[in-house]
Amino acid sequence: MIELKALQAQVKSLVDDLRGQVAEAPELRAELRQEHAKAQAAERVGASFETWLEDVLDQAAVAWVLGCVFVRFCEDNELVDGLWIGGADPAAPAERAVQHRQAYLIANPRHNDRHWLREAFGYLRGLKATGKIFDEHNPAWRFDISGPAAEELSDFFRRGAGQESLRRDDLNTRFLGDLYQDLSMHAKKTYALLQTPEFVEEFILDRSFEPAVKEFGLPATSVIDPTCGSGHFLLGAFHRLVRKWQDREPATDVKDLAERALGQVTGVDINPFAVAIARFRLLIAAMKVCGLTKLERTPAIPVRVATGDSLLLWDKYRSRAQGDLLAAIEGKEVFAYESEDADLLKDYLAENQYTVVVGNPPYITVSDPARNQLYRSIYPTVCHRQYALTVPFAKRFFDLAKWSDDHGEGAGLVGQITGNAFMKREFGKKLIEDYFAHEVELAEVIDTSGAYIPGHGTPTVILVGRPNKRRRSSTLRTVLGVRGEPSTPENAAEGFVWQAIVTQIDNPSSESDWVSVADLPRTQLAAHPWSLSGGGASDLVGVIEGVGPRMAQLIELPVGRAIRAGADEAYMRPLHRALRSFADQRALRPLVIGEVVRDWTSAPEDAIWYPYDSSLDERGLSDELWPWRQLLAQRRTFQGSMADAGLRWWEYHQHTASAYRTPLSIAFAFVATHNHFVLDRGGKVFKQSAPVIKLSEGATEDDHLRLLGVLNSSTACFWLKQVSQSKAGSGIGRGIQPEAWMDRWEFTGTKLEEFPLPSTYPLERARELDGLAQRLAILTPAAVAASEVPTRQRLAEAEREYHSVRARMIALQEELDWEVYRLYGLVDEDLTCASPPELKLGERAFEIVLHTSGAQTEWFNRHGSKPIDRPQPHWPAEYRSLVERRIAVIGSNRHIGLIERPECKRRWSTEGWEKMQSAALRDWLLDRLEAPELWGGQPTPLSVAQLADRLGSDQDFRAVLELWVGHDNYNLTKTLSQLIADEHVPYLPAQRYKPSGLRKRAQWERTWALQRREDAGEKVEIEVPPKYTSADFARPSYWRARGKLDVPKERFISYSAAGRDSDGSELLGWAGWGHLAQAQALATVYLDRKTQEAWPAHRLLPLLAGLVEIEPWLRQWHSGEHPAFPGSPAEFFTDFINAELSQLSSDRSALTLLRGVPEL
Repeated sequence: MIELKALQAQVKSLVDDLRGQVAEAPELRAELRQEHAKAQAAERVGASFETWLEDVLDQAAVAWVLGCVFVRFCEDNELVDGLWIGGADPAAPAERAVQHRQAYLIANPRHNDRHWLREAFGYLRGLKATGKIFDEHNPAWRFDISGPAAEELSDFFRRGAGQESLRRDDLNTRFLGDLYQDLSMHAKKTYALLQTPEFVEEFILDRSFEPAVKEFGLPATSVIDPTCGSGHFLLGAFHRLVRKWQDREPATDVKDLAERALGQVTGVDINPFAVAIARFRLLIAAMKVCGLTKLERTPAIPVRVATGDSLLLWDKYRSRAQGDLLAAIEGKEVFAYESEDADLLKDYLAENQYTVVVGNPPYITVSDPARNQLYRSIYPTVCHRQYALTVPFAKRFFDLAKWSDDHGEGAGLVGQITGNAFMKREFGKKLIEDYFAHEVELAEVIDTSGAYIPGHGTPTVILVGRPNKRRRSSTLRTVLGVRGEPSTPENAAEGFVWQAIVTQIDNPSSESDWVSVADLPRTQLAAHPWSLSGGGASDLVGVIEGVGPRMAQLIELPVGRAIRAGADEAYMRPLHRALRSFADQRALRPLVIGEVVRDWTSAPEDAIWYPYDSSLDERGLSDELWPWRQLLAQRRTFQGSMADAGLRWWEYHQHTASAYRTPLSIAFAFVATHNHFVLDRGGKVFKQSAPVIKLSEGATEDDHLRLLGVLNSSTACFWLKQVSQSKAGSGIGRGIQPEAWMDRWEFTGTKLEEFPLPSTYPLERARELDGLAQRLAILTPAAVAASEVPTRQRLAEAEREYHSVRARMIALQEELDWEVYRLYGLVDEDLTCASPPELKLGERAFEIVLHTSGAQTEWFNRHGSKPIDRPQPHWPAEYRSLVERRIAVIGSNRHIGLIERPECKRRWSTEGWEKMQSAALRDWLLDRLEAPELWGGQPTPLSVAQLADRLGSDQDFRAVLELWVGHDNYNLTKTLSQLIADEHVPYLPAQRYKPSGLRKRAQWERTWALQRREDAGEKVEIEVPPKYTSADFARPSYWRARGKLDVPKERFISYSAAGRDSDGSELLGWAGWGHLAQAQALATVYLDRKTQEAWPAHRLLPLLAGLVEIEPWLRQWHSGEHPAFPGSPAEFFTDFINAELSQLSSDRSALTLLRGVPEL
């Protein structure tokens, strides 16, 4: 097969070429703008034109590449008489193809390789069999690639990396499935492209297609895959139908049978090139069945596959009138893109017509706000909160199947493999409780999250059912997960878990090491969340839940109350760092995110502007956030925009004031491998990844600690994992998580509200653990460095105590866990110790059991611990005996055995002292490099060599640098260069961004220009510009400093190639300078290089381009008179730029090219 990376490079190159072609074709660009505007009006897209255009161009580029693949396949397999491209296969040699090309170009001297490729496409379009693949909807006809690009594309397939023969003796087109999934990385991300493995497709067809044929009869069978992708389900159904027809009518011509079978199979996909592949694969499959070897002699084959959005109601008009969402109004149609088969979709996607509906719908959420809202309005009964596409597609699959009659008979069958997040996340509540529980009849729910299914990392479930709500069976077959796949199998179809599913599915009450099968009462799956755990887990949950009250009865509801900024990066700033700002920095508060809540404490790394701070000047915050004003103003709420919800644009998207009314809160990690809760004593802001629990206003610290102790227990961890959603396990591809403790879980507030509490609490141990955690926090290298100069002696003393405190915490946590078992009635005897010895990782009872069991595990290696096989001899005899009793209980008590496992026991995972110390020393050194004494006064850039000169006599700096380096034999300038290497961002856009980033920068600059016009009183329409990705920045460090919203968080500005000729080190400025200071610094450098270094124009112009970069901000913030300038700074620098350009015999167009930002 042709190497995918080489094909991806071709797609990327063609997108760049097409972008240029569209820019030079005003009629096409106007046509595209009109199409985008219509799509926006129809609520099918909310993205800006430029962002939408990138999707369109990507599809066009893929169409050209895929067209060449189809041509090459036909040539190499001698399916056509002609030869256009050729390659390495002897049946279609490149030399003969080149001769044909040359003859064509001689006969058509005004044509180029684009026309020649279209000759090939046109030939296939003219054939009855392939006409639909290259019809008018194919983007290759609408979008011209340049002659050179067409020549490069042809040469790629003819002589380059794409020349490999595509001959397949059996005409196998499976390789096209790989192309579908990976040809375009942009499309893969946009559409969540994923081909269904054949063994999964076969299983689902066995459970849905086969029963449907028996029930409805072969002639009445009809199959649709509304998310058909490259056509795996369609091909599987087609081959089954052909075989059944041959068995039924052996004397009938196979061509007639194949045509009949094709007429019974329908596919739809939103992705045009997926549809092209599916059509081509079905065509080739039909030819093979019929024994046809030439396309010229192949009749028109009725392939029922169409391009379009399956979630839209193509046969109905969607009225905007409330209460009339699905009103059918004659003459009104859904807006269709040029690539969509609107007329076919009205037929293919009519409800209540198929006996079989199968597929693998996308699992992603819809990022485009307009599409998101459109789907929500079409499927209001199931779309809930931040729903994933699995939800509306679940309903759509059932809608397309034949509905049951009044007696509950005649319903079609639905089979789908889908993301299982709806089972436990809040967005699945309506789907489960309102739809699955009452509107349809689920027959089988199969937990496949533990099976290894190649592809991506989303845990899955297989659902089989019927659109029937009358006379439903009282039970449904469930396959419950017990254990995940232990390692990646050589053949996924032979994996332990998958094989267990296949062999046990028809044996209710069967149980293995991997799954258990049960016919559960339908009512048991009528409430959200679903728990599909086997192996006795549900029994243990029942015991835990039978103890005492739910947490909701003892706290102030709701759990959560964290802020949702809606655009976090706009508000976030580095913690403990000097920075320039318009707003009062007292309104910056430490931001607690879930990732920093660990092991009874939290360690915020960032600060966030808190718009509700009483000391905050609203004008200052408004100015601070002005660059992101349009994006912030258009954040979507349930009422519409921020203004529609009565919120000012600079406020948080969501803010619960009660979370900050009292200082005490219990915060927790929303996503983590284990449960992490911490008592916070006030002054911080909590992100949604670190929700909070609030007790009543008069609750004491001990009241909080009582609850904290239970929540941080292993029992709580077990219960939470039974009712919570796994973020990724094995699932379809993340590789595979071979051990359950590696999985990350989502612990939501609604689940926690239902957490059952014991009648008494482990207060004393919780209080002691909380105190030790506070002590541990001030012993970290970062805390030492923040309080004083981090000397070798201070760090060594802190390290010794740090390890001791941590060992005490590990021991105390173990006692707390075993105390809580007794509180929940899981053990009868007291198995705790009042004064346990310090413990290292690897020495806990469950770890001894794990090690001695011989289980293959990475637990010890991953946590840097040494396993032991018996209680340690240096422990007190009483404690040794206690651990032995615990080991015995783990083996004899099934409930305790389920909890005393790595997946429920605290990991105590840290980076290790050395890494923490290195990071702390580095931060201390960088903070010192930003000291006011280095950058105060007249803004003047300094080279790294100059910084070295100034710091050479700083004894503290040199001592800490020596600790960081690890020796005293270093070159100060070189070492500073290494230290600063990832801490600066260039002053010119052309140096910061890749071409894709420059295009996005252009959209942001257009937005800023329109905002300025809006500020001047003009009424303008402003689109929200696109966010950046890591692929938009020239270096990963620039991306880390700027992020999705390009917020400057770097420490230094770099002026590449602007240093003195005698100084080869990097020239830097302080990123804390405001716009005026930056302009002054650049002007200083410019005048020095012009007068002292006598630089020529081509070296000076980039510096002026840097001033042009700042110029709009000077006009915005410094247009008034200033005592240091004759008039306003803005006017001064504009005049300065113009005057210098005149002296250099240049103009602003040259500076535009140097900045690299295209004009829109």
